[in-house]
Amino acid sequence: MNRLFGILLLVLGVLVGVIVAAWLFTNEDLEGSARILGLGIALIVLVAPMIGGGVYLLAFGSKESKQQQDAAKQRQLLNIVQTRGQVKIDELVIEMQLPREQVREMIYSLVGLGVFSGYIKWDEGVLYSSEASQLRDLEKCPNCGGEIELSGKGVAQCKFCGTEFFLS
Repeated sequence: MNRLFGILLLVLGVLVGVIVAAWLFTNEDLEGSARILGLGIALIVLVAPMIGGGVYLLAFGSKESKQQQDAAKQRQLLNIVQTRGQVKIDELVIEMQLPREQVREMIYSLVGLGVFSGYIKWDEGVLYSSEASQLRDLEKCPNCGGEIELSGKGVAQCKFCGTEFFLS
C-alpha cells in the first residue's frame, strides 16, 4: 500500500512541477525574475516534499513487502510441517523453492518465535512436528536412546546422534 502511495506522490509531484512551470513561463504578466522566483518557491514548497515523500514511501513499501513475503514463506513452511507431521528437508527446499540454508534459518526463526515445536534428524534430513508437551517430557532421544541436553533457546539436542528437538 505504501508503494502505491509512493508512486502516486512521485507522479503528482512531477505533474504539479510541470503545471506550475508551464503556467509561470506562459503567463505574459510575469517578468523573467518573477518566473524564476515562482518556480523556485513551487519546487521547494510543493514539488520537493511530494517527490521526497514518494521516494520514502516507495523505499519503505519495498521493505514492508519483503517482510510480508518472508512471513508468508514462514507460514507456508509451518503449514507444510504441521499438516504432514514429518517432511524431508529436501522436499521443503524443492516445494518452497528456497536454498537449504534459508529453510534451516526459517525453522530456527519459527522456534524462536515459539510457534513451532518438533525435532529434526539431520542425518536423515527429516523434520518432524510434535506437540511441545511431548517434547518437554522427553528424557531420551526417540531416535537412538541417547541423552538429550539443551543447546539453545527452545532447542535441545541428542549428544549421540545429533537429532535436534525444537521446544516452543
